[in-house]
This record gives sequence, structure tokens and C-alpha cells, in this order.
Amino acid sequence: MRTTSLLVAMLALLNLQCSKGDNTRTPGPGTQEPPGTPAKTWKESWFQHTELLTRVYYDDDVAVYYDKDVDTSIKWTYKYMGDVWRYTKKTYGGHGKDQRLYAIFHTNKLGGGHPGYYYDVSHGYRNTIDCGAGPWLTQSGNSIDLPTHEVFHIVESTSFNTKGSVGNGAQLWGDSKFAEIFQYDVYLGLGLTAESQRWFNHVNQVSDNFPKAGAFWFRDWLYPIYRDYGGTEVLVRFFKLLSENFPKDADNKYTRLMNWGEFVHFFSGAARTDLKALATTAFGWPAGWELEWKKAKTDFPRITY
Repeated sequence: MRTTSLLVAMLALLNLQCSKGDNTRTPGPGTQEPPGTPAKTWKESWFQHTELLTRVYYDDDVAVYYDKDVDTSIKWTYKYMGDVWRYTKKTYGGHGKDQRLYAIFHTNKLGGGHPGYYYDVSHGYRNTIDCGAGPWLTQSGNSIDLPTHEVFHIVESTSFNTKGSVGNGAQLWGDSKFAEIFQYDVYLGLGLTAESQRWFNHVNQVSDNFPKAGAFWFRDWLYPIYRDYGGTEVLVRFFKLLSENFPKDADNKYTRLMNWGEFVHFFSGAARTDLKALATTAFGWPAGWELEWKKAKTDFPRITY
């Protein structure tokens, strides 16, 4: 009898420990969920998106939603997106009050992806990535490149609780050359050695037609800064300097885009060295940039190097 009681007690203790260690939250039917729990379903109502999404996973950092065509046996997205977002939050500061990333996946529709932000009503004031195409079969290649790219848009538009991007689009880094070094850093930071090397080999050969024809953003600008002036920290310092110095309104929203002279000035501040020569090698140095750069040094004297 004593042996039986001891066995029952041990089984009960084991069950309790297993329950505490399980952070995959999938409440059963009829279970009342606590306030603040991500909704079980989410009806899209932005752009051409009209899908009814189903929550397949959530924890304190991420909520993952699939449309009806995504294979629900695909589970690598849970940990991967959580890891990317945890790394991002730890590295780049606040991104609004809601600490979760909402990651949406589609299959064979709505190619590409887009972000939503904590200040954006269209996505319910949630930091969101919405990824089309798929089919997301393995944690490799484009299946991680696309969602990680979308996370960068959240970084450039919300880091340190700011609102808006000063460089997205034609004005500076497009959509988005800056993401190339962000993704490389994330893969390194998560210990994904093979993926970081694959990504490096790819973007190191990519040239663009802006701001001049044949510009190698990663090879000649972003990677040399990352390699020589602090790695992750130089990227963080860039966005931190923006949040502290670039014009914002009372709602912490950037009031204008950055010009090229300001871009080089702020990145020089982040690198703690004058990057004009590097910018000239990578992109050329038109007369207009010289005027912008000199004015930036006057307008933002706290940026030093």
C-alpha cells in the first residue's frame, strides 16, 4: 500500500513539473483564456487580405497564425519567430506596449510580405508580419528570409518606441537594403551559422541602381561598417541616435525623412568614425550630399565622431 501511494505521489509530481515546463499554449475547447490572450481567430481586413486566420501557437513573445491552406504540421515557425523577436527586443529596445510579435503565414497566395506596427490601426495596433507565398516547409532559405526581412521593418519603424521610418523607400535604403545587414546579424545572433553564411554569400553579390548604378550596399557599405565598427552594437547605436536626435512630434513620430548627408552623419556617429570616405567609395559623393552633410553636422552637433 505504501509503495502504491509513493508511486501515485511521484506521478503527480512529474505531471506538475511537466505542466510548468510546457510553454506551448493550446487550450482545449471551452477553456476560458486569460485577458490579453491573443485571439483564437483573426479576420484579415487590410489591402487585398480577407482570410480568416487561426491561432496555432502563442507564448509571451509571439503569436503565430495560419490561414486554412498552411500545413498545421509545420511547427518550426513557433520557436523561430519567437527567437527572432526575443533577439530583436533584447537588442533594439522598446517596440510599444504589447510585447508580442504577431506572425501570420499564408500558403500559395498573397506573395511577399508586409509589416504592421503597434501604432497602426489596420492591424489592430499590433506589431505584425504577414507572409504570403510559402509553403514554409523547412526552417531554411526564403522560409526564414522573408519573415526576418519583415521584422526589420518593425525595427526601422518602432525601435525605442518611435513611430515611422526615416529611410524606407526611394529616399534612402529602399525596401530594404538595411534589412540585409539586420538579417545577417540575426542569423549570427541565433547561432544559425550555415544560414548566415548562405545569406552573406547571396547579398554580398547583389548590386542595385540606387543611389547610383552598380551600388553594392552590403559589400561596400553595410558589411564594412558592421565588421569594423562594432557589429550588432553599431546598428543599435544608429537607431538609438535617431531616436534621441532626429525630429519627432509630440507623439514620438518622426516628422520627416532623412537625407543622404544626414544618413552618413548619423551612421558616422554610430560607428564613432567619419564614414564619408567609405560612403564615397560605395556610392559616390555628389555635390548635394556635401552640402547636406555639412548642414547635418551643424543641425545635429550632438552626433560626434
